[in-house]
Amino acid sequence: MRKLAVATVLAGSVFLMSGCAAMVGGAVGVGGTATAYEIHLDSERARVQKAYDDGKMDKQEYEIRIDQIRRDSAVQ
Repeated sequence: MRKLAVATVLAGSVFLMSGCAAMVGGAVGVGGTATAYEIHLDSERARVQKAYDDGKMDKQEYEIRIDQIRRDSAVQ
């Protein structure tokens, strides 16, 4: 997660230094959105894990939800 955020910042700074100001807004915006989405998926993964550990969810439901989270994630 942290690597994705660092890569986003580095990519944005490369665009700034190269003078591609029009591309910077889009690149930084997309990178920031992707980072926020991955953070959301990480918290969702932790919530599902806690529900499974607390016995509020059976193994089949747990596996289905974790699989959905993995498929939605850009970082695999």
